[in-house]
Amino acid sequence: MEQIEKRPVDVLFDKYAESHQNHTNETIHWICVPLIVFSLLGLVWQIPFPHLEFLGQYNGYLNWASFLIAFAMYYYFTLSPVLFFLMIWIIGLMSYVIVKIEQFYGLGSLNACLIYVVIFVLAWIGQFIGHKIEGKKPSFLDDVKFLLIGPIWLLHFICKKMGLKY
Repeated sequence: MEQIEKRPVDVLFDKYAESHQNHTNETIHWICVPLIVFSLLGLVWQIPFPHLEFLGQYNGYLNWASFLIAFAMYYYFTLSPVLFFLMIWIIGLMSYVIVKIEQFYGLGSLNACLIYVVIFVLAWIGQFIGHKIEGKKPSFLDDVKFLLIGPIWLLHFICKKMGLKY
């Protein structure tokens, strides 16, 4: 009988799942992982970006978060085009909310930064509580790429539930 080799994305999901077996920890991750992604994206968005003349009227549409998004999206695409596509929608929604916060408080304002810092800290506390309950350290402590795996690990469950091959 021939052994079917697992795709790299499935190998990463299996490794990530090793420290996410407890139902409470998983539930915490469903809340905290998206909040961490949102807050990190919002924080990076707040870092001043130089004005580039060649962008003309499109200055402001490119920022440091653009590079973070591009890197993450490329990585997701190499793992699974379907999960990449779903993440584009999620990142788009998060970006929309970040722009609304920016419009209300101003780019780089103390209030906007405070919103993202509070969300980030509370979500990380939640993550570590979840791992304390789990009794296993977070996967990213072994390999930093697992910071990027968390969001698509959650999405792969949605794909499975919908019968969507990722």
